[in-house]
Amino acid sequence: MPLLPTTAILCPRGRIPLQVYEPRYLDLVSRCLKADSAFAIVMAKSDEVEGSFYRIGTVAKVVDFAAMMTDGILTITAEGISQVSISNVRRCEDGIWAADVQEQGEEQYIDLPEEFDELKAVLKALVKHPFVKDLNMDIDYQDSRQIGWRLTELLPFEGCQKQNLYEMTDAISRLETISKQLSDMVD
Repeated sequence: MPLLPTTAILCPRGRIPLQVYEPRYLDLVSRCLKADSAFAIVMAKSDEVEGSFYRIGTVAKVVDFAAMMTDGILTITAEGISQVSISNVRRCEDGIWAADVQEQGEEQYIDLPEEFDELKAVLKALVKHPFVKDLNMDIDYQDSRQIGWRLTELLPFEGCQKQNLYEMTDAISRLETISKQLSDMVD
C-alpha cells in the first residue's frame, strides 16, 4: 500500500486536512482519486532520517479536495478508515514509499464514563473552531474511542505523544493519559 508521510495523526473515523505539493504525492493522490483507492497515512519519526516511520498508521481515503492553488499546492481532506501495522517499508521507482499493511483489530466500544465528561466538553469546544468545523466530522460523544481519537488528533501534543496515544489499545487508558497530559499542560 502506498504511504503518505505526515507530521499529523489521523485516527479511524477522523478527518484531517493535508496540503500536498510534492509531485510524487500529487500523483499518488490523483491515482487514488481516479481508482477510488486508499493509502496509508503514517507519521514520520524524524525530518532528518528519510524513510523513518512509526509502525502504526491509518488506512485513509480522500473525501474532499480543493482546486490546486496557483502555487502548486493541493489541499485535501483525508478520512481515517482503520488502524494498520506497517512493515517492509520500501521506496518505489516513482519515489513513493510503500509498505505491507495489516489491519489491527477494531478497538472495543466503551460508553464514555462520567469521569471523562470534562474531556467531552473540551472536544465539543474544539469542534466549534472553524478549522475543525469545516472537516464535517460525525462524532459519537458517548464513544470513548472517538473522544480519545479526536482529542489525540486535535490537541497540541508533541508528535511522539500523539503517536503513543494512538498506539494505545484501550480507550479508557487513552482518556486517562490525555487527562493527565492536559493537566500537565495547565500546570
